[in-house]
Amino acid sequence: MVKIYVIYNYGQYNHLIHRTLRDLGIETKLIPNTTPIEDIKDADGVVLGGGPSLDRTGNCEMYVKELEIPILGICLGHQLIAKVFGGEVGRGKMGGYAGVRVEVVEYDEIFEGIPRAFKVWASHMDEVKRIPDEFKILARSEICDVEAMRHRDRLIYGVQWHPEVYHTEYGIEFYRNFVKICKV
Repeated sequence: MVKIYVIYNYGQYNHLIHRTLRDLGIETKLIPNTTPIEDIKDADGVVLGGGPSLDRTGNCEMYVKELEIPILGICLGHQLIAKVFGGEVGRGKMGGYAGVRVEVVEYDEIFEGIPRAFKVWASHMDEVKRIPDEFKILARSEICDVEAMRHRDRLIYGVQWHPEVYHTEYGIEFYRNFVKICKV
């Protein structure tokens, strides 16, 4: 059975990420972002949940640098991944949560079975402004050029939106695809 830990970064949807994975039949735990890395090395994958600010992400930077398993960053987790690898995070053009139409610009297995354009629920208070050199952009929107990204060599993904919420189309399929990636 696949085991995926959800790293709690104090965001309002972290519990919903955990529940979504649990409802998919995945062995999962919601764990504090201060958990020692040794305690999560048995995971097949990690989801870095959202939260209020980059300065409250605990050990997440170490997880991204040292874990050799698939990693998915959601909202703040996405921004943290960009920062760790030398990208740039800044204020978005549009703050607060809203529906956004996302366009997949480069196909990847994480979008298997998902259309090229769909609606998501996202906050753009902060967003990735420039991706790190080792990454490629997978999706964009009219208000944000980096809605989704992936490391070119490692199974590290980041998305600005929240796949786990009802307002996001194809969110369950997105998480199913991440689970498949963790099985590799």
